[in-house]
Amino acid sequence: MVSFSFLDLLIIGGFFAVLMLIGLFAKSNESGTDYLLSGRKVGLWLFIFTNVSTWYGGILGVGEFTYRSGLLSWFTQGLPYYIFAILFAFFFAEKIRNASLITIPDKIEQTYGKRAAVISALLIFILVSPAPYILMIANIIQLVFKIDLLPALILSLLFSSIYLMKGGYKSDLYTDVFQFFVMFGGFIIIVVVSFLNIGSLDFLESHLPANHLKLTGGTSPLYIIVWCLIALWTFADPGFHQRCNSARDGKTAKYGILISVLFWMLFDFLTTTTGLFSKAVLHDLDNPVLAFPLYAEKILGSGLKGIFYAALFATIISTSNSFLFISATTFGRDLITKVTSNSNDRKLIKHTRIGIVVASLIALLISYNINSVISIWYLIGSICIPGIIFLIFGAYFNYLKVSPKFAIVEMIAGVSASLIWLIIQKFYPTEFVMTVEPMIIGLVASGIIHLIGIKKERT
Repeated sequence: MVSFSFLDLLIIGGFFAVLMLIGLFAKSNESGTDYLLSGRKVGLWLFIFTNVSTWYGGILGVGEFTYRSGLLSWFTQGLPYYIFAILFAFFFAEKIRNASLITIPDKIEQTYGKRAAVISALLIFILVSPAPYILMIANIIQLVFKIDLLPALILSLLFSSIYLMKGGYKSDLYTDVFQFFVMFGGFIIIVVVSFLNIGSLDFLESHLPANHLKLTGGTSPLYIIVWCLIALWTFADPGFHQRCNSARDGKTAKYGILISVLFWMLFDFLTTTTGLFSKAVLHDLDNPVLAFPLYAEKILGSGLKGIFYAALFATIISTSNSFLFISATTFGRDLITKVTSNSNDRKLIKHTRIGIVVASLIALLISYNINSVISIWYLIGSICIPGIIFLIFGAYFNYLKVSPKFAIVEMIAGVSASLIWLIIQKFYPTEFVMTVEPMIIGLVASGIIHLIGIKKERT
């Protein structure tokens, strides 16, 4: 199905070699803040490079969505996130940096107490599992090197984790900078080749289904609203909070996010264009998840294909290593440290390194047994996000704050409602039950409790 020349393999191998060298070159001192947040000294462009590159881990999903639905992919997976990211920059970024904390559970503890912080840490540890990204990396490794899934998963974990043990957040940052340029370079190449060798916008108009060039894709307003609700994840994204906490100052965090939006718009143009061309050229793929790789096989020659595959790896690994490190930080600082009340720097770094191993093993088990990126995203997001999203708003805006008791009840209710609805969908799949998303049920449950909690606070 897919073949590679020696030059392609050399380029891909070179990408991994440079990635490992950069990651291992970074060195952290014995300070916990330095290991977890690079000493809170991250400048504007370093902030932008890592913020942009870690946003696109689901690149194969983008290819599938665009192949199936055209511009609807950008309308649901791009535009809402720009809007929420801009709102995050104006209303949250400086507040988060000025709080001088490290993680979301730190802020939850400050606002709602230690018990709420530990529960939120459990939810975030699950939420930021790198499992879906590890699985995507493994799938491409299988495609390139023709090996079984398990060794491919192990390799994908090694490429995402080894350097984090030594350099911590600095290794994450420096590898993300390298991967930023690789991912943009690869997609610029495939778009340019597409326009030169395949055709222009006229070609797309004449070879695509009509709905592919409509923003709504012919879908219902409810479907689009659900995707917009999912984009609320932006406000609860531990990666956003981590990067704001690591920034040199609040202005760096604010303007770093705003400039990142411009780069996201550019990269979305590149990926959406590639997806549209893949549909126009490859009309009936059995597995649209492979739309990008199979389209590259069709139009890119030796060498250029190697660069594009390096771009695919870069796009996913830049997210997988970031999620892995956040997951490890949550385990080391927000679970072990908060439970044991032992937080000196040496033990904090040790616990975070243990967290890298634990998070890696859990990601390996999840990705090997579920073996579906979309299923992992759907399951984790639907269950965890409703439990914490409103509490984060309340943590930074006093008029939205609830009491610690209400916070705990809200987390339990939001998670439980989503989980119960998932179970109902499995055993009683009526049309109505299957139409309503579990995440909406969870958000309604936690939202009602949060509103009652706000009213109680004001009386």
